Amino acid sequence: MTTPTRRGRSGPELPALLPASLRADATTAGRRDGNHRIPRSARDWIVDVFAFVIAVGIGGIAFADAVDQDGLTSIRIVDLVIGALSCLALWARRRWPTQIAVAVVLVSIVSTASGGAVLVLMLTVAVHRPFPTTAAVAAGNILVGVLYFRINPEPELPWMVGVALNTLVIVAVMLWGMFVRARRQLVLTFRERARQAESEAHLRVEQAKHRERERIAREMHDVLAHRLSLLSVHANALTHRPERPTAEIAQASDVIRENAHLALQDLREVIGVLRSPTTPAEPPPDAPYAPTAAEPESSTHTVNELSSLIDESREVGMEVTLDDQRESHADIPAPIARCVYRLVQEGLTNARKYAPGARATVSLWGAPGNRLVVRVHNGPPAAPPPVRDDDRGAASPDEPSRPIPGSGAGLIGLNERVTLSGGTLTYGPTPEHGFTVAAELPWPRP
Repeated sequence: MTTPTRRGRSGPELPALLPASLRADATTAGRRDGNHRIPRSARDWIVDVFAFVIAVGIGGIAFADAVDQDGLTSIRIVDLVIGALSCLALWARRRWPTQIAVAVVLVSIVSTASGGAVLVLMLTVAVHRPFPTTAAVAAGNILVGVLYFRINPEPELPWMVGVALNTLVIVAVMLWGMFVRARRQLVLTFRERARQAESEAHLRVEQAKHRERERIAREMHDVLAHRLSLLSVHANALTHRPERPTAEIAQASDVIRENAHLALQDLREVIGVLRSPTTPAEPPPDAPYAPTAAEPESSTHTVNELSSLIDESREVGMEVTLDDQRESHADIPAPIARCVYRLVQEGLTNARKYAPGARATVSLWGAPGNRLVVRVHNGPPAAPPPVRDDDRGAASPDEPSRPIPGSGAGLIGLNERVTLSGGTLTYGPTPEHGFTVAAELPWPRP
């Protein structure tokens, strides 16, 4: 398995200088107790050669000392063969550390030359296996040491001293291996946390992009639905009343042309936001009322512009009343003011679509430091709403006007906008067959 080089804050890693368990991916390293083999790194080969040399050296010294005492007998030749096989088994200790350690510990009762291999295997088990397994192997090593010094007593070393020294060495090697294992697990944990943090960062970026796209889609709906509904009303009037005086037709054409230009201008502003490379992903948490890149201060609608919005609706024949009962006309934060503007715009647009000829009322009340309540209510339609029929041909003067098409997502987007502004939105039909859209929004003190 090829492991790519990763660059971190501290510089590029050198996989050849890392143990295989740290060089491998976290998923593979987590399954290394099973049958999944991790190829040795260059560092592992160096450590294996060094461990083999150490085991041969320690075993050779112990064997030479035994030969000096007893001479080269057949038992010593068997001892040497067992010690050599134990040292050769070290090359497979990374794959089967516990099994090889148990086997070598058992034969070390009669093999002095296996002492070095026993220490290396004890260290390997402590590094690669959990504490219960390590403790069991260490206990077996100590017990075998007790039996070894009972079977092969040292003339110049008391039995209790030999057992104590053997126990001390086994425990020291075990603690050293456990320290190495704990450090490697800590490194793996930090690496996994870094991967998770990186994944979460990418996920937050994608979520921010998704929210930005949704917000821009709502913005496009809010901007264009109002203008295009005005165009549709005037176009229907020209289509179904061709006998109107020339002056009225010219006036309606001027309104259509003016709203078409305004719609194109609003569309250019929204598309400009899409093309802007400096759109922030999220506003800072300490500035909840700061406008985003799609809502610059210079182009944010204000509550004072509601009169112009209502005048546009009156020009197409709607009867609209503005009831402003605010206790103060202090400035409202730009995003809240824009939310108010979009709510009124959506309410009047829906009234034109689904309740033609109905009377509408726009109400405002509230005070700074409390809440700002916005309500758009329209009564029942003066005539039944037009029925959609996309398959019929051109309309005749005797036919009802074609309905204004809608996406059905206006109130959903408006609810999201109000929620993001810290308010609540309610809407629904009224008992007298009208419809009401109302929102409670925060109004902080300036």
